[in-house]
Amino acid sequence: GGLPPDSVVETEPAILRDCQRVIEQFHDPARYAMLRVVVAPCSPFSVTPDLMRESARLARAYGVTLHTHLAETRDEEDFCLAQFGARPGAYAEQLEWVGSDVWWAHSIHVNPAEIALMARTQTGAAHCPCSNMRLASGIAPVRAMLDEGVPVGLGVDGSASNDGSHMLNEARQALLLQRVLGTAQALTGEEALWLATRGGASVLRRDDVGQLAPGMAADVVAFDLTRPGYAGAQHDPQAALLFCAPQPVDLSIINGRIVVEDGELRTLALPPLVQRHNQISRRLLRGE
Repeated sequence: GGLPPDSVVETEPAILRDCQRVIEQFHDPARYAMLRVVVAPCSPFSVTPDLMRESARLARAYGVTLHTHLAETRDEEDFCLAQFGARPGAYAEQLEWVGSDVWWAHSIHVNPAEIALMARTQTGAAHCPCSNMRLASGIAPVRAMLDEGVPVGLGVDGSASNDGSHMLNEARQALLLQRVLGTAQALTGEEALWLATRGGASVLRRDDVGQLAPGMAADVVAFDLTRPGYAGAQHDPQAALLFCAPQPVDLSIINGRIVVEDGELRTLALPPLVQRHNQISRRLLRGE
């Protein structure tokens, strides 16, 4: 996110050529694919209208999906109205950035007409509650979007605006943030977990992940409910996961591969990476 200095921005032809190269080299359209490429300009107000349109045409020519940040702040709404004479949702429609192959991160400041547009075109929303609270961006109308049939999943935005990237905590915060609006039925625990699983799959246009069912990828996470943090809550495991303090997973299986076992990452040596990360962070803060 953010707007980089002009001196480091590539030309639009170079951007499009490199997007094409990456799609051709890395995108895997197969079922259960572990690597797919998404064409994703940061936001419609940070690039030119031509680049947004050409990005959409490139993605659709290759059958890949589209992602951008939209309707995150009031400033963005004011900018779009002043610069383009349209609200963010209407501007996105002008740019051909709506449809079942598109999802918008945030979608906080969308009005009923924009929600109806999202539902009619099946444009998805990636709800990022922790980022939205941290940046004081606002509260996305998740209840209204779900009621209208908009595909909604959960996101964590980025490390500069989230710091945790903890999906279970994101589901918990989604649940609590909607209830701030004044009703316990604004979002149920079951709906919050749905957003984190099947909702996300629907936004990503994946029909091979998101639930435990025949023909789906073997994606499983398991939590040890004998932890002290779950004491007294074992009668309702689903509620315990959301209302108790978020815990790390004890077992994670991704597409049939064990990645976390007994709470330990099995795919790489984590301590050296953490040490290296902290070293780089300290050098950055010192300006080295």
